[in-house]
Amino acid sequence: MDRLVIRGGRRIEGSVQICGAKNAALPQIAAALLSSERLELGNVPEVTDVTTMLAMMQEFGVVATRGPGRMLVLDASGARNAQAPYDMVRRMRASILVLAPLLARFGSARVSMPGGCAIGARPIDLHLKALDALGADVNIESGYIHARTRGDGLRGGRIVLSTPSMGATLTARPYRTVHAIHGGDPDGPDGGDPRTG
Repeated sequence: MDRLVIRGGRRIEGSVQICGAKNAALPQIAAALLSSERLELGNVPEVTDVTTMLAMMQEFGVVATRGPGRMLVLDASGARNAQAPYDMVRRMRASILVLAPLLARFGSARVSMPGGCAIGARPIDLHLKALDALGADVNIESGYIHARTRGDGLRGGRIVLSTPSMGATLTARPYRTVHAIHGGDPDGPDGGDPRTG
């Protein structure tokens, strides 16, 4: 494991530019699928997971353009309900974040089971329970999550999670209709809320 060794005795001064948080950027990028309007995000970090998420969004027909100052412009006006290749989805756990926006926009979604978690295996059952509570039929077959809306699409309701889950909270939260969610995460005060920039 790498380590940082600091030997004192001298005053440290200077400035550093702080990048945006990957865990805030990924759900915001996925949220671009919710609308055909352009979405502009600032201070988006240039890290592997963001690059992978942008490649996956391209599979859905979203055009991403990088600008100065880590600006990212996403245009989902030509989005389509496609399926990202398994070899892309397996690299990143955050790929589960595209499931709810695809479902909300197109009424159905088929997403490969996510992978790529450095912490270890973590279940996605709470994401699926949140979608069920919002009015979706969700099944897992042959390594793929199949989701379809019932009746009039996704609808708000009270969702109580059995354990805290930032990801499952983000699955339900973009609809602004969830009245109560048990969950939380120390990643930051916005928790990657797709409604904030």
